Amino acid sequence: MKKLILICMSSLLMACGAEKSASHSIKEFKYSVDKFADVEILRYRVSDFENLSLKQKELIFYLSQAALEGRDILYDQNNKYNLCIRRTLEAVFENYKGDRKSADFENLTTYLKRVWMGNGIHHHYSEEKFIPEFSAAYFKLAVKSIDPGKLPLSKGETVEELIVKLTPILFDPEIFSKRTNQAEGVDLIQTSANNLYEGVTQTEVENFYLNMKNPNDNTPISYGLNSKLMKENGKLVEKTYKVGGMYSAAIQRIVNWLEKAANVAENNNQRDVILTLIDFYKTGNLKTYDDYSIKWVEDLTSQIDFVNGFTETYGDPLGLKGSWESLVNFKNIEATKRTEIISSNAQWFEDNSPVDKQFKKEKVKGVSAKVITAAILAGDCYPATPIGINLPNTNWIRRDHGSKSVTIENITKAYDQASLGNGFAEEFMWSDVERKRAKDFASMTNNLHTDLHECLGHGSGKLLPGVDPDALKAYGSTIEEARADLFGLYYMGDKRIVELGLLPDKDAYKAEYYQFLMNGLMTQLTRIQPDKNIEEAHMRNRQLIASWVYERAKVDKSIEMITRNGETFVKINDYQKVRALFGQLLAEIQRIKSTGDYEGGKKLVETYGVKVNQTLHAEVLERYKKLNLAPYRGFVNPVYTLVKNGKDEITDVTISYNEDYVEQHLRYSKEFSSLNTNN
Repeated sequence: MKKLILICMSSLLMACGAEKSASHSIKEFKYSVDKFADVEILRYRVSDFENLSLKQKELIFYLSQAALEGRDILYDQNNKYNLCIRRTLEAVFENYKGDRKSADFENLTTYLKRVWMGNGIHHHYSEEKFIPEFSAAYFKLAVKSIDPGKLPLSKGETVEELIVKLTPILFDPEIFSKRTNQAEGVDLIQTSANNLYEGVTQTEVENFYLNMKNPNDNTPISYGLNSKLMKENGKLVEKTYKVGGMYSAAIQRIVNWLEKAANVAENNNQRDVILTLIDFYKTGNLKTYDDYSIKWVEDLTSQIDFVNGFTETYGDPLGLKGSWESLVNFKNIEATKRTEIISSNAQWFEDNSPVDKQFKKEKVKGVSAKVITAAILAGDCYPATPIGINLPNTNWIRRDHGSKSVTIENITKAYDQASLGNGFAEEFMWSDVERKRAKDFASMTNNLHTDLHECLGHGSGKLLPGVDPDALKAYGSTIEEARADLFGLYYMGDKRIVELGLLPDKDAYKAEYYQFLMNGLMTQLTRIQPDKNIEEAHMRNRQLIASWVYERAKVDKSIEMITRNGETFVKINDYQKVRALFGQLLAEIQRIKSTGDYEGGKKLVETYGVKVNQTLHAEVLERYKKLNLAPYRGFVNPVYTLVKNGKDEITDVTISYNEDYVEQHLRYSKEFSSLNTNN
C-alpha cells in the first residue's frame, strides 16, 4: 500500500525548534484536546474552508456525511464483537448511576476511549488487544445496573448472556490476542482476530484466490478486496460488501449521501467519478471498482477530492481485503507548487534511480501530486490518520493510467504545533548540531520526504511480465513501504533537489536522514511493549532500512551508536556514504518487488525488520517515560452544519471546532450507526 503513517517521533523532532511566531495561532486554536493511556488527541484546522464557494462547501458536507456513515463497517471488519462491545460500553458510560468518580469507572472510561481510538478492542498501531484495568466483576455489576433497553441485546438474548459472551473477549488475553498477526511460522488467518475471514485456513485462502487468477491477465481485478471469505456447508463462499449484500444498511446510507454529492459536483468528470463509485457500491463488481479508480486518478481539475471505500489492505495479513476508509479534502493551491515540481520531473527521477534498468519504467505515466487540506477523516483514517496517500493500489492501473499522490499538510501542521518545546530532541539527539539542523529544516524535509515517498516512490519501478502483484504475500506491505521510503531518502541527498528549489540548502537533507535513522534504530521503540517484537508494516520498514544501513555503515563508522553517560545516541559521520547505502538497498528492494522474490523479501524483513534489541528497548522506554509524552496521536474532526433560509434553501455551510473527543464519538454512535451486532 500506499499510505504514509507519520510516526510521532518525526513531529516531535520537527517541533524541537519551532519558531515563536507560531504561538499566536496556538492562542487562537487549541490543538491538544485530550490525553489518555498512550494517546494524545489533537484538532486540525481546515484553513481556507471559508474561501470556498457555496457549492464546494455543500459538496464537502455531503462527502463528509458519506464518509462518516462507514464507521460501523470498519469496527465490524476489525473484529466481529467490536460493535457489541462498543455499544455496551457506551450504554454504561451514558447511563451508569453508580460512583462515576471511582477508579473503576475512570478505567472504564479510558478503555472506551481506547476502543474509539482503535476502532475496536485492539491497539490501532500495535494491533494487540488491550486489557481493561477494571475487573470482570465490575463490568458485570455496571452492565446489570442499567436499563436493558439501552444495551445491544440480540433477539432473545438476556443481559446475563450478553455479559457471559463479552467477558472472556474483554478480559482473557489469549482470546483474539492479535487483530492482524504477522508472526512467522503460524497460520496468519486463524491467528488473526479480524473479521475478514471465518472458519478458513491460510492455505485455503491462498489457494482460493490463486485459482481465480489468470496469469495471462494483464489487467486483473483486486481479487477479494470487498468481501469476507467464509465456509458455508463446507464450501468457501465470499460475502460481498454491497447494497443488498454484507454491510448493506451502511453502504446504502453512504450511497444516499454520494447521490447528493453528485448533484453538486464541481464538473462532469467529478460527477462521473462519484456515480461510478455508487455503481460499484450497488453491484460489488470489482471491474466497476477499477473503472472508478481510473476515472478518479484521471480527474486532475477538481479542487475538492475524496477517498471513500475498501481501500487499504494492511488489516489483512495476506494483503487482500480492503479496510473501509474515507478522507475528504481540497487542494492547497500554494503548497501544491512543491509537488508539481516533483511530478513534472518524474521521468528524470525514474531514469536516474540506482535500480537495475530492467526494473525501471521506460515511460512514467500520469504522476500527479498535490498538497491537500483534510476536511474530514473517517474509517481507517480516523482517529489516527496518515500524512500522505498514494492511490490507486492496483499495479496495472498505476502502470497504464498513473497514480495520484497527496501530502496532508494541515495534519502535519497540527502535529508540529502540538509538539512545541516537549524536550524530545534534547533527550535523544546527539548534539546541538543535529538540533539546530532540525530547527531549521526538519519540517520542510519531512514534508518533502512524504512528497517523494507518495508521489514518486510508490509510483516508481515496474513488475516484470508475469509476476503476481501478491507474490510477496505477508511481506508485501513492508517491502512496498521500504521501497517508497528509500526512493525518497535517496533523492533527498541529490543536488538536483536544491537545483529544483525543493530545499534551500545542500545540507538540509541531513535533518531527515538523522531523524529517520534515529527513529528506525531507537526512538520508534517507544511504541513497542517490553519483550515484544515488531509486526506493524511501517515500523518494520523503518527498522529494516535503518538496521540494514547501520550494519554496513558501522564498519567504517559512517554511523555510530555511542553511549554517553549511560545513554545511547545515534551519530552520523558521513551522510553521503549513508546516501549510497540507501541507494544500494533501494536497488535490492526493487529487485525483490519486480521479480516477486518471496524468499528474498522474507529474509530481509525477518533479519532486519522484526527483532528488537530488548536492552536498548528498555533504555529508550525509560528515557521516554520521563518526558511524559504520548507516543501516539489521533484527531477529532470539525463539525459542518448546513445553514438554510426560510425557504429551506442552503445559504451556507459553517465549520466548528468545539466538539471534544467524547462528545464526537457518542454523537457518531447515535447518528452513523446502521449495522446490527451480528454482521
